[in-house]
Amino acid sequence: MSALFSVFCAALVFAAPYQAERLIDSTNDVADARSLATTHAALASEPHIAGTPGDERVIERLTETFRALGLEVEVHRIAPLLCRPIDARLEILGEVLPTGARRGVVSLDLRERNLLEDPATAHPDLTYGWNAYSGSGDVTAGVVYANYGTRADFARLVERGVSVKGKIVLARYGGNFRGYKAKFAEEAGAVGLLIYTDPADSGFARGATWPAGGWANDTCVQRGSLVTLPWPGDPLTPGIEATATAPRMEQSALALPKIPVQPIGYAAAERIMARMDGTEIIDEQSPDKAWIGGIKQPYRFEGGDGLQLRLVVRQERFIGNTANVIATLRGAKYPDEMVVVGCHHDAWGFGAADPLAGTMVLVESARSFAEAAKKGIRPDRTIVFAAWGAEEFGIIGSTEWVERHREALQSSAVAYINLDMAAMGDSFGASASPALRSTILAATQRAVSPFDGQPVYDRWASSKAKAGDDGDAAGRVPTCGDLGGGSDHVGFWCHAGVPCISLGAGGSPGTSYHSNYDTVAWYRTIVGEDYNSALMITRVNNAVVALLASGEVWPDDPASVVRDTLRLLGAARTAAAAGKLQPAVEKGIEAFAALEPIAERASARLVTIRRDSTGAAHVNGHLRKLRDAWMDNHALPERRWFRNLFAATDRHSGYAPSMLPRIAEAIEDANDVALQNAVARYVRVAKQMQVELEAIAAAN
Repeated sequence: MSALFSVFCAALVFAAPYQAERLIDSTNDVADARSLATTHAALASEPHIAGTPGDERVIERLTETFRALGLEVEVHRIAPLLCRPIDARLEILGEVLPTGARRGVVSLDLRERNLLEDPATAHPDLTYGWNAYSGSGDVTAGVVYANYGTRADFARLVERGVSVKGKIVLARYGGNFRGYKAKFAEEAGAVGLLIYTDPADSGFARGATWPAGGWANDTCVQRGSLVTLPWPGDPLTPGIEATATAPRMEQSALALPKIPVQPIGYAAAERIMARMDGTEIIDEQSPDKAWIGGIKQPYRFEGGDGLQLRLVVRQERFIGNTANVIATLRGAKYPDEMVVVGCHHDAWGFGAADPLAGTMVLVESARSFAEAAKKGIRPDRTIVFAAWGAEEFGIIGSTEWVERHREALQSSAVAYINLDMAAMGDSFGASASPALRSTILAATQRAVSPFDGQPVYDRWASSKAKAGDDGDAAGRVPTCGDLGGGSDHVGFWCHAGVPCISLGAGGSPGTSYHSNYDTVAWYRTIVGEDYNSALMITRVNNAVVALLASGEVWPDDPASVVRDTLRLLGAARTAAAAGKLQPAVEKGIEAFAALEPIAERASARLVTIRRDSTGAAHVNGHLRKLRDAWMDNHALPERRWFRNLFAATDRHSGYAPSMLPRIAEAIEDANDVALQNAVARYVRVAKQMQVELEAIAAAN
């Protein structure tokens, strides 16, 4: 890492405001594994899908918990478009008899089997597997296997001469967001889609399955939303808060799936594959060998004329009622500036891992700061602890809150920290906007891991080295990932331009993702009943929040932003080379390369200002304008909700980040004119940044 970056991190660690040091020590004296376990058990005591009575009871529990801590609490009610399952059936049809009846109809199970070892799996409020916003229908058709159902997979089927028109597609989870599997299948002419969990990805091929181990057993079904609209949040109110009286689009105008979509376990998928008799994927030298998963049956492209499936899916879409629970601790010096910490509270079942492995950390962190405040140790800035509603249906709750408060967030939010499913093992990791990466490094040096009593930073760096990723080669600094789609940071980062951090720890041997097995029993058996993972993340989060909420000057590191932009432009140049488009990208590289020394001087000046507390009064205004330089209401003309030129969600996978998205999309489309226009827009960003960086570098 650069010498300046080392200095910047050191300044945060050793020259952090005295109040930050007091907050870190005080809050982490409060954080307790037993408290985390109690919160976890309470929130995971029943299924709580958004819009259901269980969801409402979780909202009440969170409200009572935050109020008991002495925090200001708002229950932010929203009325988004939700849906519920009505009926689903999947049958393998035998031959047609002269009477018109079918011989040997086989019904396939669509839900997990109940387990004596985990009595919670028999709870009456658990559902069969379903994908929210599926089309409703009753279709009978042959079957085509499409691997992960990515764009490339459907293109490969075309190359092989395999048509999915009029067929039911069988695809496995992974590779992209499930909604894009449905989108691509429908575009290719399929009449239905089955999505299954392959044992090679997260079943017996990975290890012992639940309840003997943590991996998905043969009946485990992954639920989840299918929304792929060009905006997150409530499908009917893009850009505005989904209140009960909000103006809404007509549902008929939405590009939601029209075909029925049904998730299944690999036991059901195996019974289908056993009856397929099309071309087998067997050639180890074939480019299609990656299509072979872990099911003990031949993997074939087509089912053949003799195999017919009947798929029935019926769902009801409705304007639902759910809420965000917002708990606030007012800042002592700068109450109008805020640090927001959040995790969603809704789940597809009990949600012990997703989301409550993060929600319990949110609550424990709130308890930590509330107890510190009672002792007179208050943050300089306001801290908002937010439990978001209906994230699982399409990042709804947080998006509606951001849309409601966008102007205030752009002017006064220092950062957003996301904790979704945060405590899932002993291996720490983080993703972040570049301006805040040094804050994570500083916080992990101040937070002690309960696993070994050493700073979390040391454990993080060591795990990266063992995995063959030393981070920055010169300084052995562990690296943070890029933030894109998939969780509640999207509204803050991609729409309002607020720098974000995502904290987490993984590495546990298994997954119960979006299944009826996501219970406290699974979590305590597989992740650990000691709750050390949750305690570690709580301590890191407390340290991050303390650093962000203390001191007069915002913690942004502008030099890191410029360095990251150059890294991303370098990757774009490589991608553009294949289409001979790289000359346009060079202009962007030149602009930000010229900006780098100015940014280094600005960051160096910020270190001095933070240490000496001189010249701080107007510096935050320049830092805010540096963020604003990246914001554009026309950042992505085809996805107007995304306003941040630095980052968006990938338009074809949903989960992955699209960095410098206007450039990335022009390169992907091989559109030279669009690329030149995109680069010109980023050059203007560099010019805007230069004005603010020079002002910071010269600040007295």
